[in-house]
Amino acid sequence: MFIGEYTLSIDEKGRLSIPAKFRNDLKGKAVVTRGLDNSLFLYSVPEWQKLAEKLASLPISKANTRAFSRLMLAGAMDCELDKAGRIILPDYLRAFAKMHKKVVVAGLYNRLEIWSEDLWLKYKKATEKDSTEIAEQLGEIGV
Repeated sequence: MFIGEYTLSIDEKGRLSIPAKFRNDLKGKAVVTRGLDNSLFLYSVPEWQKLAEKLASLPISKANTRAFSRLMLAGAMDCELDKAGRIILPDYLRAFAKMHKKVVVAGLYNRLEIWSEDLWLKYKKATEKDSTEIAEQLGEIGV
């Protein structure tokens, strides 16, 4: 289970050190892809396989399912953690997520989200401001 929030730096070669707490669950490999809200999603290989199978089973006749599948699957990249626990974030993914030097890695149960620090802080501030309204809406669906 991935939980927690970590502020880290991307080095000049595009490498990001995965927090030590998460490395065992990744078993040396991961898949990183375009996420939502200009973030990147990082999955363990087994979690990625579950998601990819679900996406592959969606009807291709619907424009939204095709678009979402393309976003997630075509943007995906296999990553191997090096001996120092780092992965290389490809240029196209860093550009998509508007990442420069500082990033935030947030654990969200079955995935990690990787955010530009600036975008994360803006998103977090807005979400915290609306937390009561969000909680009420989730309560309506039984959460």
